[in-house]
Parts: sequence; C-alpha cells; structure tokens
Amino acid sequence: MATLILPVEWIKNWEKSGKHELMWACLFTPVDIQAAFYEICWQVVQGNLKSDLVVSVLADTMELREDMTSILADVFSVLDLETGALEDKNKRDHYTQLVGACLFFVPEAILKERLDPETLESLGLIKQAHQFNQKIVKIKTKLFYKQQKFNLLREENEGYAKLITELGQDLSGNITSRLVLESIKSLIGCFNLDPNRVLDIILEVYESRSDQDEFFLSLIESYMCEPLTLCHILGFKFKFYQEPNEETPKSLYHIAAALLHHNLIELEDLYVHQIIQNLWTVTELWLFFFLCPQPPDNQKLGLLEALLRIGDWPHAQSIMDQMPSFYATSHKTIALALCQLLHLTVEPLYRRAGVPKGARGCIMRPLRNTRAPRPAESFEDLRRDTFSMLCYLGPHLSHDPILFAKIVRLGKAFMKEETLLSCFLSIADQVLLPSLSLMECNACMSEELWGLFKLFPYQHSFFLFSLSLPPPETYSSHPLLVKVKAQTVERARYIMKRLTKENVKQSGRQIGKLSHSNPTILFDYMLSQIQWYDNLIVPVVDSLKYLTSLNYDVLAYCIIEALANPEKEKMKHDDTTISSWLQSLASLCGSVFRKYPIELAGLLQYVTNQLKAGKSFDLLILKEVVQKMAGIEITDEMTSEQLEAMTGGEQLKAEGGYFGQIRNTKKSSQRLKDVLLDHELALPLCLLMAQQRNGVVFCEGGEKHLKLVGHLYDQCHDTLVQFGGFLASNLSTEDYIKRVPSIDVLCNQFHTPHDAAFFLSRPMYAHQILSKYDELKKAEKGNRQQQKVHKYVAACEYVMTPVHEAVVSLHPARVWDDLRPQFYATFWSLTMYDLAVPQAAYEREVNKLKVQIKAIEDNPEIPLNKKKKEKERCTALQEKLQEEEKKQVEHVQRVLHRLKLEKDNWLLAKSTKNETITKFLQLCLFPRCIFSSIDAVYCAHFVELVHQQKTPNFCTLLCYDRVFSAIIYTVASCTENESHRYGRFLCCMLETVTRWHSDRSVYEKECVNYPGFLTIFRATGFDGGNKADQLDYENFRHVVHKWHYMLTKASVHCLETGDYTHIRNILIVLTKILPCYPKVLNLGQALECRVHKICLEEKDKRPDLYALAMGYSGRLKAQKVHMVPENEFHHKEQPVRSATPANQQNGPGSTGKPATSTSKTEEGTSEDSDRGKDKSQGTTKPVNKANSAAAKVTTSNGNSAVNSTKVIKERDDKEKSGKEKKEKKEKTPGTTPETKVENRREKQRDERTGKEERVAREGKEKTPKADREKVKAEEKSSKDDKAKAGNGEPVEPSRERDAIKEPKNKEKGDRSAVAGALKSQVPRSESAESERGKEPFCLFYIFPHMLQESRHDKEKSEKKEKRDSSGGKDEKKQYP
Repeated sequence: MATLILPVEWIKNWEKSGKHELMWACLFTPVDIQAAFYEICWQVVQGNLKSDLVVSVLADTMELREDMTSILADVFSVLDLETGALEDKNKRDHYTQLVGACLFFVPEAILKERLDPETLESLGLIKQAHQFNQKIVKIKTKLFYKQQKFNLLREENEGYAKLITELGQDLSGNITSRLVLESIKSLIGCFNLDPNRVLDIILEVYESRSDQDEFFLSLIESYMCEPLTLCHILGFKFKFYQEPNEETPKSLYHIAAALLHHNLIELEDLYVHQIIQNLWTVTELWLFFFLCPQPPDNQKLGLLEALLRIGDWPHAQSIMDQMPSFYATSHKTIALALCQLLHLTVEPLYRRAGVPKGARGCIMRPLRNTRAPRPAESFEDLRRDTFSMLCYLGPHLSHDPILFAKIVRLGKAFMKEETLLSCFLSIADQVLLPSLSLMECNACMSEELWGLFKLFPYQHSFFLFSLSLPPPETYSSHPLLVKVKAQTVERARYIMKRLTKENVKQSGRQIGKLSHSNPTILFDYMLSQIQWYDNLIVPVVDSLKYLTSLNYDVLAYCIIEALANPEKEKMKHDDTTISSWLQSLASLCGSVFRKYPIELAGLLQYVTNQLKAGKSFDLLILKEVVQKMAGIEITDEMTSEQLEAMTGGEQLKAEGGYFGQIRNTKKSSQRLKDVLLDHELALPLCLLMAQQRNGVVFCEGGEKHLKLVGHLYDQCHDTLVQFGGFLASNLSTEDYIKRVPSIDVLCNQFHTPHDAAFFLSRPMYAHQILSKYDELKKAEKGNRQQQKVHKYVAACEYVMTPVHEAVVSLHPARVWDDLRPQFYATFWSLTMYDLAVPQAAYEREVNKLKVQIKAIEDNPEIPLNKKKKEKERCTALQEKLQEEEKKQVEHVQRVLHRLKLEKDNWLLAKSTKNETITKFLQLCLFPRCIFSSIDAVYCAHFVELVHQQKTPNFCTLLCYDRVFSAIIYTVASCTENESHRYGRFLCCMLETVTRWHSDRSVYEKECVNYPGFLTIFRATGFDGGNKADQLDYENFRHVVHKWHYMLTKASVHCLETGDYTHIRNILIVLTKILPCYPKVLNLGQALECRVHKICLEEKDKRPDLYALAMGYSGRLKAQKVHMVPENEFHHKEQPVRSATPANQQNGPGSTGKPATSTSKTEEGTSEDSDRGKDKSQGTTKPVNKANSAAAKVTTSNGNSAVNSTKVIKERDDKEKSGKEKKEKKEKTPGTTPETKVENRREKQRDERTGKEERVAREGKEKTPKADREKVKAEEKSSKDDKAKAGNGEPVEPSRERDAIKEPKNKEKGDRSAVAGALKSQVPRSESAESERGKEPFCLFYIFPHMLQESRHDKEKSEKKEKRDSSGGKDEKKQYP
C-alpha cells in the first residue's frame, strides 16, 4: 500500500477539514494505516495538534478493522522508544497524555505487552516497574526451563515391569493397539508412571520388535500428544550413539524412518539431533574416496538407508538434496537400497514389456507399505518417480547390473514413443554410460547398452560419447570416475608399450577387457599413439577383434574427434605436404572400417561437412575407406598390364587391375553402399568433390604452397574418380538412375564441371542402354547377330537422343558450328570397355589361375578339403573371366557398328578443319585425357578409331600435329598426377604414330586412302580440280621427325625455365613417353644434356626434382641403344649448293640462318628482338627449321621435291657439324691460341649470318604485301628450276606447294593445313596471346602453326580474288 504523508493543510485546518480528510482516506483509499497513525501521533508529540482532537479521530477509526488496537499499540511502542531517547521532557509529556487519553479504547493487556515498564508505571497501569520485571523473569523461567516432576525418584519398578510385559506380549491374536493403550493408561495412573518415560519404553520395545510396524505405529499415534516430545526422545537416543566407538543400531534407524514415513514426527525436528560432521566439501569428499576405505558412522546416511528400505522416497529425496551430488549414493548400502526400490518400482512394467523372449527372471515381492511409490504400469509412471530416482543414483547404478539391464531393456521397448527419446538420452548420459565405466569389464552390459544406442540416430549416440572425452564433463563431476580414468590410462600405456605383431592375440584380449568399461578413454589414448607411430596401425587393427559393438561405435566417434581436433595442424611445417598424423589416421580408418562392422555414417557425414566448409584435407580419409572397403585403388603408376586389365570387366579389374588384390570386399562394400544410400550421401559427396576441385585452387589455396595446392587438387580429383567408380560398380541400375540427375541439371544447376558431370552420368547411360536393349530383345525374339545389333542401335538412339538435346545448353551456340552434339555426347559417354577387348589381359589372368590350380594340386601339404575348395574357387573365377570376355567381345562389336552408322553425322563442314580440330581438342580430348589413366588411353584410342572409321571432315594429321606441337602450356598447367595421365596419353598417341612410322606396309594399310591423311582440303561444294592427294610414307616420316623435334624443343624449354612445376611435370611426361620417345640420337643427346644439368643444379636444392631427373636420366641412357641417327629415322638427301643466300632461297616460312644444335633453346638477344618485330607486325609464328624441310616437300601429286630435300640435308649437316663443334669445345678447354682463334672465327660467322637474316627480315617487313608475294613467287620458281636443272631433271611448271596457314577469316572457307617449317624455341607471340583470349576457355593453348604463302600464277590469283569477294570456299591447300 502507498504510504500516506499528511499534507500541511490538513494539520493547519484540522478541526475544519483535516480530520475528515484523514477519515475519508482511511475508508476509501488503500493507505498504510500504521504509518497514518504514526504521523498523527508524532504531530501530537511535536505539539502541532492537541491530543483530545486526535484521540476522538483515533477512537472513530477503531471500528474500521479488528486489529486496530494492536496497530495503535505498535505505534505507541515505537513512539515510546523514540520519546524515551529525547531530552525534551515536553514531548515526553505530550506522549504520555496521548496514551493516557487512549486507555478507554486500547486494552491494558496489550499495552502491558508492548510498552516499557517505566511508561506503564507513569500511566498508572502498574505500581512499580522493578517488581514487574522480576515477575516477568520468574514466569519465563517457569515456562521454559523448569521441568515437571512425576515421581522420577519415587516411581515403582512393578509398574514399569508390567508395562514391558504388556508391550511384549504376543500380538498375533485379537490384541489391538487400543486395548494395549487402555492398559498403559491404567498402569500410569496406578503406579504414577512418568508419561515421557513410558513413551521411551514403548520406543525401546518397538525397536526390538521392528517387524510389528503397524501395531506400534498406531499405538504411538494414539498415545502421544505432541510430535515434538516424540522427536526429543528419539533425538536423545541418537545422541547416545554419537559417542566414540559407538554404532547406531539399524533398528533405531528403522523406527525413525517409520515415524517419519507416517508423519508422526517432522524431518526438520529430527535432523538437528543427528551428527553433522561428516558432510564435507567436494574436495574433502574426493580425498575421502581415495584415502578412506571404511567410512565412519553417519546417522543421516543410516536414516536415509532406512527410509529407502521402507519406500519413503519423498523424505529420502529431501535428505539427499541437502547433501553434495551423489554423496549419499556413493555409499554402497544406500545405492543398493535405492536400486532395490527401483526394482520394485519398474517390476510390473518390465514383466509386461521388457523381458526378452525365453528369459524367466526372479519375481520380486512388492513392499507391504501402502505409502511407498506406486509400481510403474506405463511410461508416464516411469516419468513420475523412476527417472528421478535414477538421476539421484547416477553412476552408482554399477552396483546392480541386473537393474542396469532392466532399464536398458525398457528403453529399447519404449523407443517408438516420441516423448521417450529425450528422457532416455538424459538417463544414458547421467546414469548408464557412467555406470558402465564403473563396472568391471562387463561385456554383456556393453552389448545391452548398444542395443539401445543403435535405436538412436548416430548423432545422439556420438553426443553421449562426447561427454566422456576431454573436456571430461561427466568424469569431472564424479570422483570415482576420475580415479577410474587415471587407472585406465595407466593400463592403456602398459598395453601399448608392449603391443607388437607377435603378441597381438594376448594384447588384444587385454584391450578388449579394458574397453568394455572405458572405451572412450582407451581409444583416445590409442589414437594419440597411432598419430605419432604409424607402425602401430597393423597390430592395433588386429588387436581390436575382441571389442563389443558399442566399443566399435565409440571407436568411430573417437576417430572423428581426433580428425576434428582444432589444435592440430593438418599441414606440415613446410606447408607443402599433409601432416603425418592425418595420413596415419586415414590409413587406420580404411583398415578398421573394412575389417570390423563399425558405424560409417558419422565419418562420411564429417567428410561431407568438411567439403561444405571448403576443406579438402579430409578427403584422404574417404579415399582410404573406399580403397580398403571396396577394393578400388586409384594410382597413376599403373603398369601397362594393369592398365590393360582396367579396360575390361569388373572381374578382370579386380584380378589384374590393382597392385594389391584385396579379396573378400563384398560385405564391406555392401556396408559402405548401404550407409551412403540410407543417409543420402552418395550424390552430395560426388557433387561436393567435383565442385571442390576448383575450390582447392581458387578458394582453399589462398597463400598455400603451390605444391600443396597441386597435391590437394590431385587428392580431390582422385577421390572423385575412385568414389564415382565405386558407385558405378556397386549401385543397382535403379538406385543409380534415381540419384544422378541429367547432364544439363548437373552442369547448369549444380555447377559441376563437364568432365566430372559426364563421369558421373556415364554409368547411367550404359545402364539405361543395356536395360532398353534387353527390353527390345525380350519384345522381339531374334537370335541373328544383325538383329541384335540393330536393336542395340535403337536402344542407343532412345537413350542418347535426350542427352544430345541436353548437351546443347552446355556450350555457346557457335561451338556446334564445328561439332555435332551427337559426336560430343558419344565421345564423353563411351569408355575403353566399349571400344576394345583386352584379350591379352583376359588370357594372362586365365593362365595365372591355371598355374595356381596346378600348384595347388602339386602341393601335398594342403589338406584335401581345402585343396578342393581352392580349386573350385579358381575354376569358378576362370569361368567368370571367360564369360566376361565373351560378353565384352559382343558388346564391342555392337558399339563399333553403332559408331560406323553415326560417323557421317559427327562433324560438320561449315567451318574449317582447323576450327573443328581446335574445338575437338579443347572440349573433348584435352579435358578427358587428364581425367584418369584409363581416359588417357581412351582418348588416344578414340582418335585412332575416328581415323579408322574414315570419319568425314576429320583431319588425323592436323589432330596429331596439334597434340605434339603444343605441349609447353599443357605441361605447365598440369598437376603432378595430371602430368602422369597426360604423359600416358602422349605415349599412346606416339605408339600409334611409331607403328605407322616403322613399317611402310602398315602405313599404307592404315593411313593411305584415309580422309584423315589428305594433304589437299576442298571446301564444300567445290567442283573441278585435281584428285585429293595423300601424304606418302616418306613425307609422313619427315612429319614424325618434326613432331619429335617439337617435343624436344618443348621439353628443353621446360627444363631450362628453372620453375619447379615445369621441370617436375616435363620429367614425368618424358618418363611416361620414354618407350616411344626419343628415337632420334641427336634429340636424345640434347635431352640427356639438359637432364644432366638439372641433376647437378637440383641435387642440394630440390631433392624431389633431383630424384626425378636421376631416374629419367638412368632410363634414358638404357634407352640409348634403341635410338637411331636422324638419317635412318627419315630419309635425307644432300641439298644442292646455291650461290643465292639462304634467306632469299627459302620461302617466307623459313629463315636463312644456319641450323644450330637442337639442344640450343635460346638465340642471341638481337635475334629475339627481331623476332619480336616479326610478331608485332602480325606475322604468324615460325618454328625451328632444323627438321622442317619435311613440311615443305610435298607437291600436288604427292612426290617429294629433290631440291627441298637437299636443302634439308645441307642444314642438318650444318647443324650436326655445329653441334659437334660445340661438344668439342665443351669437352676440350680452349687454352691453345689456335682454339681461341677458331672460336672467334666461328662466332664472327654466326654474327654475320644473323645480321644478314635480320636485314632480309626487315626488308621483307618494309615491302608491301602484294610485292612480297610476287618476289616470293619469283624466288621459289627460280629456286625450283635451278634445283631441278642441277639434278638433270626437266624443268616443269611449278605446282601448288602451299603450307597450311592459320585461318585469317573464319568466314572465308577452309584455310587450315598441317604445320610448316619449324622455328627455334621462343616464347609465344603477343598476337597469339590475344587470339587465345578470344577462344573459348580451355586449359590448353593450341600453337598457331607457321604457314607459308602459296605461289600462284596470275590467272589463279584473279580466280582467288573472285572467290574471296563472293565468299566461295574452293581454295586448294596441301600439306608440306
């Protein structure tokens, strides 16, 4: 209520209005009446108001409430104290007058209670204050301190003897407490017995006959008058046993608990009489557990136990609430008493729903106490009392394993109810898991608990496990758990120190025994040791076979926890490699998850979450898991036999495609597949890995070392290939098609790179085609092979037509001017399994099995039954391989027939062949050749297949020329693993070229009369002209030499850059193509020189490059015996000497400088600057002419021009002599004067030659284009005439010998041709850079080919101008 403050106006006008305002406020407003009275009386004391005026108002207010007199007396009491302390006697007199005036309506008794005796004396209420005080003291003493005496000294023994006899009689008859009570009253009256003493004797007899609860409790309830008296008597009894060496009897605890349970006494009254010194702090409690084996007597704990025994849970709960957590239940007797009460509570429900089939168990008798907790009949009853009891019990449920099992089984029985999950999660956290830790290696309880946990989502189980690991939230709250943890770590150290491969069985049993109780502590320590010592992985994995199912799940969680440890760096200190601890854990994951049935979902979800966060380090774990569980191995170091086996069926892959044949992976791969499908992780993992590849470079890379970025990229890519292969081989057709979306959705919505999207979609297309093919075969039964092929083609059209429409959206519309979507989809949808049958691999594996069968038969040590099983296994495997080979042969025949029907519609003739090949390389060949080793082989084989199919508008020569002439930028942009694949692709391409090069008959059979080897291209609609020329065998050998030279030039350039990536990648590529390159001696020597230089430079700087270089150098020296001189590699004739300077004799595509050694990669600075001028003028990029004559020798009828061949020989001789001189100078120090003079002369000759060349080049640049063309034509004509005249040949009209030029205008017909003369190694031109920027995005930049201007007569020039103006496309061009 609000406090009333009297306004000044009320005091001034008290008689007129003030007293009425006060009465109104007291009646109708919520005011503090006591404060109002105090203010009014204080105004009287101050003299502001007259006492008689105020007394009348106070008398009127007495009728408002019944307690008004008491309130006014309280105000007088306060004023009595205040005025008594004042020095002003007038104020004290005013107070006395006021109180005296109020005596007529305030009772004297109230005033005597509250006012000071001196005030009472002054008011006349008492005579003398001193006598009044003495009387008060006597009354208080009598009330509170004086005892009533009942003949304590005069009592008779006979009365008490009769009392004891009456209480101790047999109570089995009709004796009731009411009859006995009447007898007791008679004894008290007759013998004048003390009633309190009688009550004490009743309690003594009850204590000795504690089984008669009902009788004595009703007797005490009827006898006693006040509960406090009974409580005092019990307190005196407890006080007696608090003496040293005294132990309180259980019977006393029992009667106290019974009296409390029936509310005859209050717990608070009894609690003060019991000993309290054993309630310690938490720290003292810990010391007690570790140091005191025998606890001292504690009356509170004894009372608590008695309460639990009789079922009085409310009072027991009240006592435990006043103690530290789990202090009471840490005493075994109390824990067992609480467990017994829980048994009785859950018994009916357990019998109805929790007893396993076949189990009988022991039926427990319920308590006779009707006030005990009601037995649980339903889940709601469990929530009422049982769960709270379990929470108070905590980890000390370990004292009763039977109750532990009952609770777990009830949890399994009721898991289907929604409200149960949170309750049982709490119980598992606070009770079940801590109790399991305190049990001594009880494997049965561990299995029971796992039966409950497996019904939870794994996230909930892992959360529960997390509470047992650092920071130990559960362990830190229980002293016993801390002790057990320390003991477990100590025992784990002991076992791990002695664990070896030899004692795996013994140590494994010890580990299993220790893990039953404390798996999290044990595994946490074991994993920490494995992260330091990876040689422990094998024995640890073998020693885990004695674990329970729960322990395996805990191990999975501990592994994830170790992987996600934020305190550990996943990179080594050099920031170039992944940390060894992560590699050790990844290896452990693969081995453990394969060998044992461990929960995989958590680990896979962890990897998925890491990918979502843009972190790819942990893909190493997924890679190891898939490799070990599914037997799918990803490596770029495959042998040729393994690679061949990988092109076959699944059985052949498993037998011959991997380094280590991992058998018995059926169950483990099935487990992995089931987890991926159940948790919907298959497609998300694929998409995240595909997207993360570029994320490694652009997002995750950041400031990481380039070597590490490359390694992470390779790891991400390899894991994608491995995981995709696992899904393709293990998922059923329906599951795969159901989960993988269409190609346009993958690329456009999920932003999956095209190569990865087709990689994921490829198995789906194969499944769909086979399903449709089987459907068509069943619909129309026909056994003829031709009918089957037609049905297969129809199935392909049905499945692939939507794909052809979908791929159109993947690229700009102008792309499809060069390629048909059908060709694009066909290239990306096929595999090596579709194109070729590895018959040699099948035969090799079958022979191995036959040898194995024979070895089994010849081995007498093998038992007969085992020998029979092994022979049956090998025979069945052999039959499977043969059946698989037969199926693949039929499949390849169908695919080849399909391709033969489709090939005419693959490539359009709208654009030039140069543009077509460019798009094919950019969008098809190069992206796929670095995707995997099998894809690298597939790309090379596909190019050969397209050539063999005689595909229209496909120029095989131009395709090979582009591949071999532009590897610098390709190599520089590869990662380490991509370099392996690219090198394998080049090796396969070179194998084909080498086969054609080595034998004329093979070349004529496979290349002559094929459209891919045409040297003259005619645009669509061309009429008239000569027949298209073919490149003859000898000119092809010249072209192959040019390719070898281009490879040498690119290799030397990369080796001399000094860049780590360039050198590493080119060494990898060179190692891969070593079987086919180098074949020419001088090119091999050039490479050997550069590699030797790398070995010397990198020995102490970059050891990995040094190792690569040394390895390649050794293999190159071994290959040297197979190299041939250049004149044996391709036919060379001596050139005709001419007085005309070289730069005037040769066409615009060459220079007149004498050729130097192929190992020389850089020219003088003056020549470089001149080249820069050529580039700035827009001229096309020339290439080194040391081996370029072959590019300029083909005439229109396919014969070689003798003069050009001689020029080649002359240049080669100069080059060879120059090289020999250089080598001689390097080997012999120029110390003699003759040597120095000779060196000077050679240098002057070189400078003079270079100067003449520059002058010729500058003159050429200053000459107008039309004049230059005329001069070129005249020079070429005179040169050819002189050459033929010198050889005694008749001079014929000059034929067309145009080299292929880069397209100057895409709208002016087909102007592409095979590359012309080679130029020395120089960086690409700026114009090439700008042209590259206009091309569609591609990692590979195709070198612009150096082209020569064609020589035409006047009539042909006029026709050409007309065609150009009219947009015609009938220009004729040929290969050099």
